[in-house]
Amino acid sequence: MKEQQAAWIRSYPAAVPPSLTYPEIPLSAILRDTAARFPRATATIFYGARMNYQDLYDGARSFAGLLSELGFGLGDRIGLLMPNMPSFIIAYYGTAQIGGAVVQLNPLLTARELRAELQDSGAVCLVVAEPLLDKASEAVKETSVRMILVSSLTSYVPWFIRFIVKKKTRPKGSVTIPASVKVLPLESSLRSAPQGKQVDFDPRETILSFQYTGGTTGLPKAAMLTHFNLVANLHQVSAWVYRLEDGAEVFVCVLPFFHSYGMTVGMNFAILKGATMVLLPTFDPAQTAQAIEKYRATLLPGVPPMYLAVAHHAQRQKLDISSLKVCVSGGAPLPREIHDRFVRATGAKLVEGYGLSEASPVTHVNPIWDGENRIGSIGLPLPDTDCRIVDLETGTQDLPPGQEGELLIRGPQVMKGYWNRPDETAHTLRDGWLYTGDVASMDEDGYFRIVDRKKDLVIVGGFNVYPREVEEVLYQHPKIQEVAVVGVHHAVRGEIVKAFVVLKPGESATEAEIVSFCRERLANYKVPREVEFVKELPKSAVGKILRRELRDASKR
Repeated sequence: MKEQQAAWIRSYPAAVPPSLTYPEIPLSAILRDTAARFPRATATIFYGARMNYQDLYDGARSFAGLLSELGFGLGDRIGLLMPNMPSFIIAYYGTAQIGGAVVQLNPLLTARELRAELQDSGAVCLVVAEPLLDKASEAVKETSVRMILVSSLTSYVPWFIRFIVKKKTRPKGSVTIPASVKVLPLESSLRSAPQGKQVDFDPRETILSFQYTGGTTGLPKAAMLTHFNLVANLHQVSAWVYRLEDGAEVFVCVLPFFHSYGMTVGMNFAILKGATMVLLPTFDPAQTAQAIEKYRATLLPGVPPMYLAVAHHAQRQKLDISSLKVCVSGGAPLPREIHDRFVRATGAKLVEGYGLSEASPVTHVNPIWDGENRIGSIGLPLPDTDCRIVDLETGTQDLPPGQEGELLIRGPQVMKGYWNRPDETAHTLRDGWLYTGDVASMDEDGYFRIVDRKKDLVIVGGFNVYPREVEEVLYQHPKIQEVAVVGVHHAVRGEIVKAFVVLKPGESATEAEIVSFCRERLANYKVPREVEFVKELPKSAVGKILRRELRDASKR
């Protein structure tokens, strides 16, 4: 283990120390300290309206005071059902101040799915964006929620578009709130609320974030992240991107804050750096590219399909997005073709990283300025992050460099466990190691490569096929815009490879053409036996391709 660790430390940029000292503070202290350093600096831009750091901090303190007035306190779970908007940040940091736990809810879930997460978490209060109130009113039935705080988007946009925004964001369905649930308007309640005080608690033990994983498949499961987990991960990331300047950067925050990636690399890291956050509630390639140009954005956290779409629209609209300094891609493998297209369009540094909700979430990143950015790898472990590659059968035998096995992680960012899931926790956290479920390998220089998810592995006639390898080949086809590969049942071979293909605008192709292209570049058993052309691939709110939906569609 020490030899392997030494390998990646030898590959570290000279400016990055292998170990750090982490402050044992509540996460809310980060906003407090940034507001003290940069009180008048712009914290958020939302549809053109700006809020400075002092006002953002005051809003969070008022939210903490409001929660205390309403009888909520240490350990209470507060649900947030909102897109990226200033009140999300206010509610998140206000909850952190009183030692409450934020239950981050995906607005794309159905009312039934939201109810399952509210029931599971035992949330007692729900903060909801007004357009989602109809869904929330249905979701809170038969839950512990006794208070709904409704946030109006019109409170945060310029005055001259408030009427338009109000008209467009009215709840579309009927709103019938259970009699047991009280409803208050958030913004007017904040204006009359007292300024809350920081509650004393142990940052290492106090849970701040309930990050649900697998909420749309089977039972929801919440990774519990402590204040210390999240603060440590911020300092790890900050040490890695050491050239960013405090108080001078502009982040485009289009990754949703309810997701661990958007929460840490978008919202929390921006606040640590005193950066301006350009808040985009949904991902639209044209709007994102326009925002980068208009506000001279310097950082865009994203996922591979997002970078592809932004580069395409910037080139088509002749937009200047060269202000971007750093783009860290996560959530899915970054194909070389997407990397090269984006870099050609922007000149920015685009590096692949890796993480998971159970690790706050960042664990690996490629070097950005100094050191080698190895396309196709997830880079090197962050400071104080230990890793192992173990055999897939027993999960106990360490494998040498170059061999593929399950990736294990240990570090200060690793979760406390799963909420109310002792068996799942015991299976995932063993002897201090987080079993990721990802098949990976490490080379002699300490760079890690994700081969695929264990569950996404396709077994064709006894041979292992990793979808990522086939996708990398298909992305080289000049007519293909996007692609996803899954395994489908076959009576003789067990499974065969199927490719779902989105062609570039104006292009046409046949199944035989795609298969022939693959035969020239892949072993026979890896070649797709079925090719389905689709207009778009199903994606999550973060932009990750939903392979499960593609597999399910293939069964019909």
